Amino acid sequence: MAEVSQISEFGKILIFLITGIILVALMFFANRLIAPHKPNPEKLTSYECGEEPTGNAWLPFNSRFYVIALIFLLFDVEMIFIFPWATVFGSHEIIAADAAWGWFSLAEMFIFLGILILGLVYVWRKGDLDWIKPKPTIPTTNSSIPASIYEKLNSEQGVYKVKEFTLEPAPTAATSATATTTAAPIRKPMFKPTFKKPANES
Repeated sequence: MAEVSQISEFGKILIFLITGIILVALMFFANRLIAPHKPNPEKLTSYECGEEPTGNAWLPFNSRFYVIALIFLLFDVEMIFIFPWATVFGSHEIIAADAAWGWFSLAEMFIFLGILILGLVYVWRKGDLDWIKPKPTIPTTNSSIPASIYEKLNSEQGVYKVKEFTLEPAPTAATSATATTTAAPIRKPMFKPTFKKPANES
């Protein structure tokens, strides 16, 4: 009697993948046949929280969101390593076979959590968890010019004097010549703006 050939584990996975792809393709095909296809301008508009999207999608993004999300991801992934440790540490069969496994897994998890706690303390002390930094960082440069020269330059008020702000423009040669004459009347715009109503309001 001939032996029945059995499917290997990889063959089962291949059959599962092929079945999933065929089912998804059948769902898309049935949707194409059954669903009505009547597009209009309202249906073709993009949907964003029930409001018409305005402005550009490329907005400035605060890097503090990225830092806090990265820190959360690092300390959240530790749960993936704690679950198998708890399975080994809580298994009575493994502990009964050799009691050293329990102490080994306990010491290993204390080392792992200690490294994570050191990383958390480092990030905390560095101030990356503070949304608003209480102490602004003063930029420093590796310039060979001593700071006394900058202080001397800033103390010379007579050479470099900041002018006071005025609403009137600074007098030039052209404006000084016309200042003696009468002020020219303000001209009105040469065009009249018109606004068109949208087609759907009429």
